[in-house]
Amino acid sequence: MKRIGVLLEFNYEDLEVWYPLLRLREAGYETFTIAPEQSKVYSSKHGYPCKADMSIDQIQNDTLDALVIPGGWCPDYLRRDKRFIELIQKLMQQNKPIAAICHGPWMLCSAKCIKGRRLTSFIAIKDDVENAGATYEDAAVVVDGNLITSRTPDDLPQFCTALIKALQ
Repeated sequence: MKRIGVLLEFNYEDLEVWYPLLRLREAGYETFTIAPEQSKVYSSKHGYPCKADMSIDQIQNDTLDALVIPGGWCPDYLRRDKRFIELIQKLMQQNKPIAAICHGPWMLCSAKCIKGRRLTSFIAIKDDVENAGATYEDAAVVVDGNLITSRTPDDLPQFCTALIKALQ
């Protein structure tokens, strides 16, 4: 069974954690949250709680088949932690699917892994994406090799469909 981690931190965008988490479980994948601290409860932008299944220290990049990076302010906190940046860099080297939505591409900018790639994001971080060397596209989903990106919660159906296709 393929294992997919969904990153989690304070002020995550509710739907961008819960929709992929539940949709991927429904599709038969082992899907779990990864946060700085295991069993800690993190609040979303709208106050919805989510308990971390695993801490980043429990994750080995070779045990993950894909990673989901939600938006909200979650990625702004996570990108300050080198353990999460190193995880993304290793998954990129292994060409494993990384799906980032909304502000999630901030993590990709900080991991310095998008130069020459095509992707999308929430419009507010378009400059960050371009300054990191990527070509920004305003589309519901952009797939460039192992990178899958989307703009907002409205794009979640296309986002999850593209991720599931990449996992098959």
